[in-house]
Amino acid sequence: MEFAELIKTPRADNVVLHRPFHPAVEGTLCLTGHHLIFSSRRQDNAEELWLLHSNIDSIDKRFVGSLGTIVIKCKDLRIIQLDIPGMEECLNIASSIEALSTLDSVTLMYPFFYRPMFDVLEDGWSSFLLEQEFELLSSVTNEWRLSCVNKEFSVCPSYPPVVIVPKSVDDEALRKVALFRHGGRFPVLSYYHKKNGMAMMRSSQPLTGTNGRRCKEDEKLVNATLRSGRRGFVIDTRPLAVAQQARAKGGGFEQEVHYPQWRRIHKYIERFNILQESFIKLVEACNDQSHNMDRWLSKLEASNWLTHIKELLTAACLAAQCIDREGASVLVHGSEGTDSTLQVTSLAQIILDPRCRTIRGFEALIVREWLQAGHPFQQRCAQSAYSNSKQKWEAPVFLLFLECVWQIHRQFPCSFEFNEQFLILLFEHAYASQFGTFLGNNENERAKLKLPQKTMSLWSWVNRPEELSRFQNPLYEANSLVIWPSVAPQSLQLWEGVFLRWNRPSRFLEEAEEERINIIKYNKELQARVNALRRRLAELEADEEVPDEP
Repeated sequence: MEFAELIKTPRADNVVLHRPFHPAVEGTLCLTGHHLIFSSRRQDNAEELWLLHSNIDSIDKRFVGSLGTIVIKCKDLRIIQLDIPGMEECLNIASSIEALSTLDSVTLMYPFFYRPMFDVLEDGWSSFLLEQEFELLSSVTNEWRLSCVNKEFSVCPSYPPVVIVPKSVDDEALRKVALFRHGGRFPVLSYYHKKNGMAMMRSSQPLTGTNGRRCKEDEKLVNATLRSGRRGFVIDTRPLAVAQQARAKGGGFEQEVHYPQWRRIHKYIERFNILQESFIKLVEACNDQSHNMDRWLSKLEASNWLTHIKELLTAACLAAQCIDREGASVLVHGSEGTDSTLQVTSLAQIILDPRCRTIRGFEALIVREWLQAGHPFQQRCAQSAYSNSKQKWEAPVFLLFLECVWQIHRQFPCSFEFNEQFLILLFEHAYASQFGTFLGNNENERAKLKLPQKTMSLWSWVNRPEELSRFQNPLYEANSLVIWPSVAPQSLQLWEGVFLRWNRPSRFLEEAEEERINIIKYNKELQARVNALRRRLAELEADEEVPDEP
């Protein structure tokens, strides 16, 4: 298919662009296969807007006489308005945008056409291989091994080709366990706590069914993480009633008679349509310009968004507490093990592991616990909060995780190497990007699409020194301790940087942030001078103490 077939009117003049807190600008609008481009006519201060079609969530059009107006609502939550003279031109442009923003084929998306304008210093596709994680693990324990049982994606289509499993369990046993777990997602290592040797594993639900089916290989695999005489905890992200209902459909949970050393805890975490509806309600509340306090608070509460944040943080703290304070291993799963399971395991690692609070450590966490672990980004991020089309599999699962990280970051501002802008960047690229990192629903699909060969990785761009400096937290001081966030309602705040950034002027916030960075930089310079003077003083005192030779 040629993009030109979808573009009825490639260019329109005398178009007026309206954005909140910006003056209206007149200019030229151009449509390409992947971008909407607006260029102003002002010679003194030329202004350009480049918007990926894949970032467009919905468009509305209206007419007053011959003047047409298109309102574009984006997946990153911004709203822009274009006034286009001529009804036919406006209709053509609107239908072209609608067609180009809803392309069916993944291979027609921009990452397959994007060519970087920067020097590639690092291949992001090979920056965070599981083999590298296993090397770090092998330096502290020899109880685990790399298994290539899923090399051809034949055992579990949503797992990567290589996984880390207990050394005492062979590949033949893993194949049997895969048949006993939903979607073949058998228990694999998510995190090893160096402090006490406890492990966190993740999987999907067991297929016990109404007959109480069991699998001895599964029991052996799960028990392989336990120390002698110690208990483990299964954290099920479904309410007990839902877990019991799943048995009628062939699913279920670990029965105590077959897993006597494991205690099951149900921590309900919402997903799919409930989460998406909550997201839509929150964005609607944030865009309400009525300035009525009761209305705002009522809408915020009705969205239930902060309740979902609290529930997720509580479950992650529970998992971390079982490992660090109870000295117990943990198995986390829900139904499929691709959504709430990954939220809990990755947030628990943010709490427990200082490495995950560094930039590269956090990138490795996202690759390991989200991309390689099979979170279906293509399905979940197909629509954002404005789409008019019927919801299928969309849900802001990854955004909810990022917001929980931001909540912890806000409570421990000196413990993270990255800043808020880094989290916002990841949110934006998960929904629309020139990079191929978040395309596809699992490693199997990415391999079939040949993404590492045909697209550029987000990490190749982000990890360049000139870009990385924008995402570094000036307050960062390495903290090797476990950090325990408060989940009290009073401790949780709305993430203004995502939900209100297009609804308020940002100039003063940017100036304040710049001033804060300058103060921190000046403070470090003064500290360095103080240290230098102290060393000089010590040297002078040492010289005075040396006795004169006779």
